[in-house]
Amino acid sequence: MNMKAKTLLSILAISAVSLAWAGKPFSPTWESLKNVNNEPEWFKDAKLGIYTHWGPVSLAFVHMEGKQHLPGWHGMYMYHDKGQIDWKTGKSRTAGQPAASYLYHKEHFGEPSEFGYKNFIKAFDPSGFDAVEWAELFEASGAQFAGPVAMHHDNFAMWDAKSTRWNVMNYGGVDVSGELKREIEKRGMKYMGSFHHAFTWMYFAEAHRHGVDPADYDLFTDNDDINNHTTSERFNREWWAKLKEFIDVYQPDLLWFDWWLENMDEELRRKFLAYYYNKGAEWGKDVAIAYKETTFPEFSAIRDYERGRPNQPKEQAWLTDTSPGAWFHRANAKFVEPNEIVDILIDITSKNGCMLLNVPPDPDGSIPAEMKHLLLELGGWLDVNGEAIYKTRPWTIFGEGPTRLAASGHKNEKKGILYTDKDIRFTKGEGDDFYAIVMAKPEGDIHIRTLASGLGVLNLDIQDITLLGSKEKIKWERTYDSLVIKQPKKLPTDYAHAFKFSIKSYKELGIGGDE
Repeated sequence: MNMKAKTLLSILAISAVSLAWAGKPFSPTWESLKNVNNEPEWFKDAKLGIYTHWGPVSLAFVHMEGKQHLPGWHGMYMYHDKGQIDWKTGKSRTAGQPAASYLYHKEHFGEPSEFGYKNFIKAFDPSGFDAVEWAELFEASGAQFAGPVAMHHDNFAMWDAKSTRWNVMNYGGVDVSGELKREIEKRGMKYMGSFHHAFTWMYFAEAHRHGVDPADYDLFTDNDDINNHTTSERFNREWWAKLKEFIDVYQPDLLWFDWWLENMDEELRRKFLAYYYNKGAEWGKDVAIAYKETTFPEFSAIRDYERGRPNQPKEQAWLTDTSPGAWFHRANAKFVEPNEIVDILIDITSKNGCMLLNVPPDPDGSIPAEMKHLLLELGGWLDVNGEAIYKTRPWTIFGEGPTRLAASGHKNEKKGILYTDKDIRFTKGEGDDFYAIVMAKPEGDIHIRTLASGLGVLNLDIQDITLLGSKEKIKWERTYDSLVIKQPKKLPTDYAHAFKFSIKSYKELGIGGDE
């Protein structure tokens, strides 16, 4: 397609969105919001995105050693000197003994009444942050959208905020979100931001027992009781002001929400949905929203699974947010091997999902060498096999083989799933063509029982089978019991291997003219 044709299609697409919005803007009612395009094509095509857990809390874990383990919410549990309190029940999980995070904090930083979370903010030094390097790495990984964790539970804005003084420009001198937006979009990727600040209401509840100045309630909230789950009018107002500012200034393509927002006013959630979708139409682009739990109805946004995924395909597009290690920097961090991330991405894609992969920078904003290696390995695999991932859709079935998730839901990646060469995942390409991805190095000939001529799953004739990234002529045979691909002499990558099935066009005989 030439440049003029591409430009015309872009204009027509923008015009269509804009005209639809101009005719009937969305109202903050569920009836109106049923008409939104909650799963835009660009999202369904993208398959891979990246976001970054980084901020003042990254400084908290620099003293961790060996196999030492602490919860990720240090800004919360550093204040739990009377026991690690379960925010759901208000009861101690540690029989009234101080939380491990409190003891760690006291040892390395002092009592939280003397060295509180504000001190992490004051010490935050993003001097290692390089938006160009980040964006180049994200592009090299194969990500199609990327952006920062704009605001985590600590209520600290990773942008040049006017809605709160607690921001990275005031404490760091750099607009992380703005610089990333420029470099990410320059490379053709979509831009996103994630928001976790609904849970701030619970996050800093115990901090008030250690002497929070009322002048700092704009950071710590005005909640002083962990058993009170009802957000105040002030909290709701400030929550919305921060989110709205990010929308207006940075015009993100995707906004991602952590859970607990479902505990806030429904009216506020409907207000956000209508506002953001209307802004997207005003900008001339389809925007997307990702959520957890019951924050939004499925018709209004994209469901997200934390470190988990469904065990069967879903009709509606969905998202997995996952991390190759801890969410934030830890001095003793361990990262998974690239093969595991590749396999998870394949399984997600086969079930109509996308992956949002976390990158945890070091406290100064530099990317750890292990993460660089992982992202480059992932990108190298996608350079060869991306045709079987990007812009694909679920095939007739998602896969075959012994390795399956026992159940759908959050955090089922903890099972330590290891795929074998008997595990196959399918994706659909253009027309009737499809891909079969073997999840490990074949130890012999590849048997795909789903494609047996006697089973009836594939009722069309195969024209050819090719191995992506290879010029080798693939030998294969389809029998009543199985489709057998002879083991290739050489494999193009170290991880999973994608075979493309080119299908003969379906034709019907005409009636002719003679009897």
